[in-house]
Formats: sequence, C-alpha cells, structure tokens
Amino acid sequence: MQICWLLLFATLLLGSTIQALQVLYREENGVKTAVYLSPKFVLGAGSVENKFYHNVDFPKGHIALKEFSAEVVDDKGISVPLHETYLHHWVIARYYALTTDSGEHELKTLMVRNSGVCHNTLGQYFGLGSETRHTDTYVPDPYGIEVGNPADLPDGYVERWFLNVHAIDTRGVVDRLGCTECKCDLYNITRDEFDRPLRSDYIGGLLCCYDQTQCRLREGFQSIKRNLYLKYTVKWVDWVDTLVPVKIYIFDVTDTGEREGVASNSVGVASNSVAVTAQMGCKVEYEVEPCGVSGASSNGCLDIKKASIVMPKGGYVIYGVAHQHSGGIVSALYGEDGRMICTSRAIYGEGKEAGNEAGYIVGMTTCYPQPGSVKISDGESLVLESNYSSSKMHTGVMGLFYLLIAEQPPNNILIHLQETTKFPNYSWALMFLGVTIAFVAGFSYLRRNERNEGYQSLG
Repeated sequence: MQICWLLLFATLLLGSTIQALQVLYREENGVKTAVYLSPKFVLGAGSVENKFYHNVDFPKGHIALKEFSAEVVDDKGISVPLHETYLHHWVIARYYALTTDSGEHELKTLMVRNSGVCHNTLGQYFGLGSETRHTDTYVPDPYGIEVGNPADLPDGYVERWFLNVHAIDTRGVVDRLGCTECKCDLYNITRDEFDRPLRSDYIGGLLCCYDQTQCRLREGFQSIKRNLYLKYTVKWVDWVDTLVPVKIYIFDVTDTGEREGVASNSVGVASNSVAVTAQMGCKVEYEVEPCGVSGASSNGCLDIKKASIVMPKGGYVIYGVAHQHSGGIVSALYGEDGRMICTSRAIYGEGKEAGNEAGYIVGMTTCYPQPGSVKISDGESLVLESNYSSSKMHTGVMGLFYLLIAEQPPNNILIHLQETTKFPNYSWALMFLGVTIAFVAGFSYLRRNERNEGYQSLG
C-alpha cells in the first residue's frame, strides 16, 4: 500500500513539473521577476506552430519593464535545442480590450504599438528568434519601458498582452536549413494560409511555413509528437517619477519608405481596421542570392542591403540590437552624417547543447552607449545596413533593428554636468593665479624660441 502511494506521488510530481513553472516570482532590490509559460503547443517531426495567444500572463499595474527573455522548453521544463525545434521568432505585444470581454472572446481590441515606423507589421514591444538565449534585453537604470499607466487607458478598457510563437520542428527533415528558411518546395506550398496564390518568384519565407504546415521528412522517419511551451521571464519595477521612460523603435532593412496615411482613433492605436499612420514599405523578409548569380562579386560572398529611414522623433540612444537569421553576419545603424550609432553582430553556436547549437545564431551583440552620449535628431535620416553571407541562397531572412530612445537625458546627468562646472570661491582665485603663471611662462618660452632658427609646429 505504501509503495502504491509513493508511485502515485511520483507520478503527480512528474506530471506537475511544468505547471509548477507557470508562475515563479521573486523580488530583489526592488526588481521583480516572474517566469511564465505560454499555452501548450504540440509539435511532431517537421510540423510548424505559429499561433497568437491573447491575454497571456503578464505583470499588472503601473510599472517599468526592465527585461524580457524567452526560450522553448519541453513538459519537464528542459531547454529544447534549435536543431530539434527551431524558434523562428517570438513576439509579445500590448493591447487594450473591453473590460466586459473575456480573454477567450474579445470583441474589440486596440493595439498599442511601439514608436517605430513599421506599424502594420512590426508593432511588438519585444521579439527575438533563435538568438533569444544569448541576447541581452535589459533596460539600464534609470530607464524603463512604461506600461500600465491608468491615465492612458481609454474608458471601459483594460490592458492586456498577446504572444506570437513561431516554431518549426526539424527532427527527421530532409533539409534542416531549408525548413527553417521556409522554402516553399519543402513544404509543398503554392498558396498562402488565406488560400491566395503565391507569386511565381516567391521561393521561401513566412508565407510557406504558416501554422500547421509540414516540412518534408526523410523516408521512413517515425514522428513522435511532444508538448512544448515558450517559457518567458519578465523583470520590472514599480513606476516612480525618478525613472526615465524610453520608447521602442523597430527598423526594417526592407523599408522602401512607402507610407499610407489612414484615420487614427483617439488613443493612437489600431482598432480592428482602423490604424495609425500605416507603413506599407516594411516587407519584413527578403532573399539573399548566392554569390555569382547577381554578378556582383566585388564584395566576395557578402550580401549588403541598405535602407534609408527617417527618425520621426529623436532622442538619446539607450540600447540597440539587430535581428538576423542563419547566414547573418552583422548589422549596423548610421546617422545622417555617417557616424556609427550601433553595430550588432551575430554569434554562432559551436556545439549541440541548447544555447550553443552549431550553425545557428544563438545571440546578437548589443549596444549600451554611455547615457547622453549618442543622440539622434528629430527627422534625422538614418541608414540601416544588414550583411549576410551569400555563399549559398537564403530565403525569408530578416534585417531588423531595435532601439530604445529616451527623449530627454536623466536628471542626474544634467545635475552632474552642473556640479562639475561649480567651483568654491577660493578655487577661482587659484585658477586665476594658475592662468597668470602659465601665461608668463608661455610668453617667455615664445620669446626665447624667436631667437632660434624656428620652432616645431604643433601639427
């Protein structure tokens, strides 16, 4: 009888492992941390998950977001390597829903987008892909991403968050890279998820690996389905007036600059078919032709793509990072005068374990400039550059760039500058005496050198 109870307890413990992970909370030095799980999704070999989950677990109240990280785990909470389940991307976005709507049946929602120019395609607050485990996302002090301010809520609405997870199971597939790059022939796709025919020149990308599609498997491979989750960790602090708010900007190297102005609602967010100034030029993905095909070989096997983007509202750069896919090398953002604003390089794995998978981008380097040192002006024309290896063709690649911008420097920087220019009364006397001595010494030196044949130029 005792053995039966032990077996039952062990079974319940194993079965509740993932449930125990669903809400882990801690607080340290005022920074709060919570670990959540997305709804369960099931993947078999070669299958695709690309779902949107509304009203997901997220911290409540008027807060400042400090960090957001995520990864795919199995039902035991163990990290799943990219060569088994490739995380194409995850994004989390903010929206308002009617207080009378449940999380499952939301009749009307208002999208609260970031401050970037790609409103119709890139409205998220956070989002990464295979690089998620080794890409810093923390927001340094005294900055924070302000959310949950009750003064911003329209009457009759509550703030909620939705999560999009795009994962591809590559166990047993005939071509791992081809499946992760969503090549249409491997998925046997000629029409998109809305049953619209694809362009004849569309070889691969998001339109061919939508939810529930299937990538080609090796003959005879036995598919085993498994339960997976996106585990996401949020860090935040309660909002106080000493915090400096930052705004999120996401740029896209495929941005052609096309704009279509449409009506906007009173809160400046999208409401069903109503949107703020829509961005038609951000295509999100593009193809990299293999070197030699295009005839441009001066750069070797390097594909260089650039876009000119106008910064709608300037400020001080607090953080920057790029998002690239396999084959990506480096991405950079330049100012109008050619100055470097931020460079972000791809980090590739070298092993088999989760977080170090050989051949996959497992991280992107980030930029954290000294506060107040890098400024972008209102309306400044920026240049975004994305470099990929073109030793082979790549489909469905991306060249995104995330920036956090503070419109004003923190008060402590201004105070520090003011303090460094203040001198006690006796210091002015010492300074005057020092300047006088230096002048006399310098004059004597010059008179002495005038009698020489000449003196060496400072140049």
